Amino acid sequence: MELWTALAIGIGGSLHCIGMCGPIVLALPDTGETKLSILTGRIIYNLGRVISYMILGALFGLLGNKIVMAGLQQAASISLGAAIILGLILPQNIKNFFANLAPVRVITDFIKKGFRKLTRNTSNSNMLMIGILNGFLPCGFVYIGAFGAVATGSVLSGVLYMMFFGLGTIPVMLATAMAGNLVSLNVRRKMTKAVPVFAFVLAVVFVLRGLELGIPFVSPKLQKMASTPVEKVDEAKKASCCAPQNE
Repeated sequence: MELWTALAIGIGGSLHCIGMCGPIVLALPDTGETKLSILTGRIIYNLGRVISYMILGALFGLLGNKIVMAGLQQAASISLGAAIILGLILPQNIKNFFANLAPVRVITDFIKKGFRKLTRNTSNSNMLMIGILNGFLPCGFVYIGAFGAVATGSVLSGVLYMMFFGLGTIPVMLATAMAGNLVSLNVRRKMTKAVPVFAFVLAVVFVLRGLELGIPFVSPKLQKMASTPVEKVDEAKKASCCAPQNE
Protein backbone atom coordinates (compact mmCIF):
# COMPACT_ATOMS: atom_id res chain seq x y z
CA MET A 1 0.00 0.00 0.00
CA GLU A 2 1.40 3.45 -0.94
CA LEU A 3 2.19 6.00 1.75
CA TRP A 4 -0.25 8.49 0.25
CA THR A 5 -3.00 6.03 1.10
CA ALA A 6 -1.87 5.98 4.73
CA LEU A 7 -1.85 9.78 4.82
CA ALA A 8 -5.37 9.88 3.35
CA ILE A 9 -6.60 7.33 5.89
CA GLY A 10 -5.12 9.41 8.70
CA ILE A 11 -6.73 12.62 7.47
CA GLY A 12 -10.11 10.91 7.03
CA GLY A 13 -9.76 9.04 10.30
CA SER A 14 -9.05 12.24 12.21
CA LEU A 15 -12.75 13.08 11.83
CA HIS A 16 -13.42 9.92 13.83
CA CYS A 17 -10.74 10.98 16.33
CA ILE A 18 -12.60 14.20 17.05
CA GLY A 19 -15.58 12.25 18.32
CA MET A 20 -13.68 9.48 20.13
CA CYS A 21 -10.57 11.24 21.47
CA GLY A 22 -11.94 14.80 21.56
CA PRO A 23 -12.70 14.67 25.30
CA ILE A 24 -9.16 13.48 26.04
CA VAL A 25 -7.62 16.20 23.90
CA LEU A 26 -9.76 18.92 25.50
CA ALA A 27 -8.79 17.67 28.96
CA LEU A 28 -5.04 17.89 28.32
CA PRO A 29 -3.27 20.05 30.94
CA ASP A 30 -1.58 23.29 29.94
CA THR A 31 2.21 22.94 29.84
CA GLY A 32 2.86 26.64 30.43
CA GLU A 33 1.31 30.07 30.56
CA THR A 34 2.11 31.16 27.00
CA LYS A 35 0.37 30.00 23.85
CA LEU A 36 3.71 28.81 22.46
CA SER A 37 4.37 26.53 25.44
CA ILE A 38 0.84 25.14 25.25
CA LEU A 39 1.22 24.54 21.50
CA THR A 40 4.56 22.80 22.10
CA GLY A 41 2.94 20.48 24.63
CA ARG A 42 0.11 19.61 22.19
CA ILE A 43 2.60 18.88 19.41
CA ILE A 44 4.59 16.59 21.72
CA TYR A 45 1.35 14.82 22.69
CA ASN A 46 0.56 14.17 19.03
CA LEU A 47 4.08 12.91 18.36
CA GLY A 48 3.53 10.44 21.20
CA ARG A 49 0.50 9.08 19.34
CA VAL A 50 2.56 8.72 16.17
CA ILE A 51 5.21 6.74 18.09
CA SER A 52 2.51 4.30 19.24
CA TYR A 53 1.22 3.93 15.70
CA MET A 54 4.75 3.22 14.44
CA ILE A 55 5.14 0.45 17.02
CA LEU A 56 1.83 -1.04 15.84
CA GLY A 57 3.07 -0.66 12.26
CA ALA A 58 6.14 -2.75 13.07
CA LEU A 59 4.04 -5.51 14.61
CA PHE A 60 1.45 -5.62 11.83
CA GLY A 61 4.13 -5.21 9.16
CA LEU A 62 5.85 -8.30 10.57
CA LEU A 63 2.55 -10.16 10.31
CA GLY A 64 2.22 -8.96 6.71
CA ASN A 65 5.74 -10.21 5.94
CA LYS A 66 4.77 -13.69 7.11
CA ILE A 67 1.67 -13.54 4.90
CA VAL A 68 3.72 -12.48 1.88
CA MET A 69 6.25 -15.25 2.49
CA ALA A 70 3.37 -17.71 2.51
CA GLY A 71 2.05 -16.29 -0.78
CA LEU A 72 -1.26 -15.22 0.75
CA GLN A 73 -1.13 -11.46 0.10
CA GLN A 74 -4.07 -11.52 -2.33
CA ALA A 75 -6.31 -13.41 0.08
CA ALA A 76 -5.19 -11.20 2.96
CA SER A 77 -6.02 -7.96 1.12
CA ILE A 78 -9.49 -9.20 0.15
CA SER A 79 -10.10 -10.50 3.68
CA LEU A 80 -9.07 -7.17 5.23
CA GLY A 81 -11.49 -5.30 2.96
CA ALA A 82 -14.28 -7.73 3.83
CA ALA A 83 -13.50 -7.37 7.54
CA ILE A 84 -13.85 -3.57 7.33
CA ILE A 85 -17.20 -3.86 5.55
CA LEU A 86 -18.36 -6.41 8.13
CA GLY A 87 -17.39 -4.03 10.90
CA LEU A 88 -19.47 -1.29 9.28
CA ILE A 89 -22.65 -3.38 8.97
CA LEU A 90 -22.51 -5.14 12.35
CA PRO A 91 -25.25 -3.98 14.77
CA GLN A 92 -24.07 -1.62 17.53
CA ASN A 93 -24.95 -4.09 20.29
CA ILE A 94 -22.50 -6.63 18.82
CA LYS A 95 -19.78 -3.97 18.60
CA ASN A 96 -20.46 -3.05 22.24
CA PHE A 97 -20.13 -6.73 23.18
CA PHE A 98 -16.61 -6.90 21.73
CA ALA A 99 -15.70 -3.54 23.28
CA ASN A 100 -16.70 -4.85 26.72
CA LEU A 101 -14.71 -8.08 26.53
CA ALA A 102 -12.43 -8.57 29.54
CA PRO A 103 -9.08 -8.17 27.67
CA VAL A 104 -10.25 -4.92 26.05
CA ARG A 105 -11.51 -3.54 29.37
CA VAL A 106 -8.24 -4.42 31.11
CA ILE A 107 -6.26 -2.46 28.51
CA THR A 108 -8.68 0.47 28.60
CA ASP A 109 -8.71 0.66 32.42
CA PHE A 110 -4.91 0.50 32.55
CA ILE A 111 -4.60 3.38 30.07
CA LYS A 112 -7.21 5.47 31.90
CA LYS A 113 -5.30 5.07 35.17
CA GLY A 114 -2.16 6.16 33.36
CA PHE A 115 -3.97 9.25 32.07
CA ARG A 116 -5.05 10.24 35.58
CA LYS A 117 -1.50 9.95 36.95
CA LEU A 118 0.17 11.73 34.06
CA THR A 119 -2.21 14.70 33.98
CA ARG A 120 -1.16 15.63 37.53
CA ASN A 121 2.16 16.87 36.11
CA THR A 122 2.27 19.30 33.21
CA SER A 123 5.76 18.49 31.91
CA ASN A 124 6.38 17.86 28.22
CA SER A 125 7.62 14.34 29.01
CA ASN A 126 4.23 13.58 30.55
CA MET A 127 2.51 14.94 27.46
CA LEU A 128 4.59 12.55 25.36
CA MET A 129 3.56 9.61 27.55
CA ILE A 130 -0.11 10.65 27.41
CA GLY A 131 0.14 10.63 23.61
CA ILE A 132 1.77 7.19 23.59
CA LEU A 133 -0.95 5.77 25.88
CA ASN A 134 -3.65 7.41 23.76
CA GLY A 135 -2.22 5.73 20.67
CA PHE A 136 -2.72 2.29 22.23
CA LEU A 137 -6.37 2.86 23.15
CA PRO A 138 -8.63 0.34 21.36
CA CYS A 139 -9.82 2.18 18.26
CA GLY A 140 -11.51 0.78 15.17
CA PHE A 141 -10.00 3.32 12.81
CA VAL A 142 -6.46 2.72 14.06
CA TYR A 143 -7.05 -0.96 13.35
CA ILE A 144 -8.03 -0.04 9.79
CA GLY A 145 -4.71 1.75 9.46
CA ALA A 146 -2.98 -1.31 10.92
CA PHE A 147 -4.65 -3.47 8.26
CA GLY A 148 -2.90 -1.28 5.71
CA ALA A 149 0.41 -1.95 7.48
CA VAL A 150 -0.26 -5.68 7.08
CA ALA A 151 -0.72 -5.16 3.34
CA THR A 152 2.74 -3.53 3.04
CA GLY A 153 4.35 -6.91 3.67
CA SER A 154 7.39 -5.72 5.66
CA VAL A 155 8.32 -4.32 9.07
CA LEU A 156 9.96 -1.13 7.75
CA SER A 157 7.11 -0.40 5.32
CA GLY A 158 4.61 -1.06 8.12
CA VAL A 159 6.39 1.47 10.36
CA LEU A 160 6.45 4.10 7.60
CA TYR A 161 2.83 3.39 6.71
CA MET A 162 1.61 3.95 10.27
CA MET A 163 3.89 6.99 10.66
CA PHE A 164 2.18 8.65 7.69
CA PHE A 165 -1.18 7.51 9.06
CA GLY A 166 -0.38 9.25 12.35
CA LEU A 167 0.91 12.40 10.65
CA GLY A 168 -2.37 12.60 8.75
CA THR A 169 -4.30 12.79 12.02
CA ILE A 170 -2.22 15.61 13.50
CA PRO A 171 -3.70 18.72 11.79
CA VAL A 172 -7.29 18.09 12.94
CA MET A 173 -6.25 16.78 16.36
CA LEU A 174 -3.93 19.73 16.94
CA ALA A 175 -6.62 22.19 15.89
CA THR A 176 -9.07 20.47 18.24
CA ALA A 177 -6.57 20.68 21.10
CA MET A 178 -5.96 24.40 20.57
CA ALA A 179 -9.49 25.53 19.72
CA GLY A 180 -11.72 22.50 20.32
CA ASN A 181 -14.26 24.47 22.30
CA LEU A 182 -14.97 26.54 19.20
CA VAL A 183 -16.29 23.43 17.44
CA SER A 184 -19.68 22.47 18.81
CA LEU A 185 -20.52 18.88 19.78
CA ASN A 186 -23.20 18.83 17.08
CA VAL A 187 -20.65 19.71 14.37
CA ARG A 188 -18.26 17.04 15.65
CA ARG A 189 -21.03 14.45 15.49
CA LYS A 190 -21.84 15.40 11.89
CA MET A 191 -18.16 15.10 10.93
CA THR A 192 -18.01 11.65 12.56
CA LYS A 193 -20.92 10.44 10.39
CA ALA A 194 -18.73 10.84 7.30
CA VAL A 195 -16.24 8.27 8.60
CA PRO A 196 -18.22 5.10 7.62
CA VAL A 197 -18.36 6.31 4.00
CA PHE A 198 -14.60 6.83 4.01
CA ALA A 199 -14.05 3.40 5.60
CA PHE A 200 -16.22 1.73 2.96
CA VAL A 201 -14.22 3.33 0.15
CA LEU A 202 -11.02 2.11 1.79
CA ALA A 203 -12.44 -1.42 2.12
CA VAL A 204 -13.26 -1.45 -1.60
CA VAL A 205 -9.65 -0.41 -2.34
CA PHE A 206 -8.36 -3.35 -0.27
CA VAL A 207 -10.61 -5.77 -2.17
CA LEU A 208 -9.60 -4.34 -5.57
CA ARG A 209 -5.91 -4.60 -4.69
CA GLY A 210 -6.39 -8.24 -3.78
CA LEU A 211 -8.10 -8.93 -7.11
CA GLU A 212 -5.06 -7.62 -9.06
CA LEU A 213 -7.05 -6.19 -11.97
CA GLY A 214 -4.04 -4.35 -13.36
CA ILE A 215 -5.43 -0.87 -12.59
CA PRO A 216 -2.51 1.48 -11.72
CA PHE A 217 -2.45 2.65 -8.08
CA VAL A 218 -5.87 1.08 -7.37
CA SER A 219 -5.50 -2.59 -8.30
CA PRO A 220 -1.96 -3.18 -9.59
CA LYS A 221 -0.44 -6.57 -10.29
CA LEU A 222 1.44 -7.67 -7.18
CA GLN A 223 5.05 -8.67 -7.62
CA LYS A 224 5.69 -12.31 -6.94
CA MET A 225 8.31 -13.33 -4.45
CA ALA A 226 11.60 -14.17 -6.15
CA SER A 227 13.26 -17.49 -5.42
CA THR A 228 15.68 -17.34 -2.51
CA PRO A 229 19.27 -18.63 -2.92
CA VAL A 230 18.36 -21.74 -0.90
CA GLU A 231 15.40 -22.43 -3.20
CA LYS A 232 17.62 -22.02 -6.26
CA VAL A 233 20.16 -24.52 -4.86
CA ASP A 234 17.34 -27.01 -4.22
CA GLU A 235 16.08 -26.55 -7.77
CA ALA A 236 19.60 -27.13 -9.14
CA LYS A 237 19.95 -30.34 -7.13
CA LYS A 238 16.61 -31.62 -8.41
CA ALA A 239 17.61 -30.83 -11.99
CA SER A 240 20.94 -32.64 -11.64
CA CYS A 241 19.26 -35.69 -10.13
CA CYS A 242 16.75 -35.93 -12.91
CA ALA A 243 19.21 -35.29 -15.75
CA PRO A 244 20.17 -38.37 -17.85
CA GLN A 245 23.59 -39.76 -17.02
CA ASN A 246 26.15 -40.00 -19.88
CA GLU A 247 27.55 -43.50 -20.34
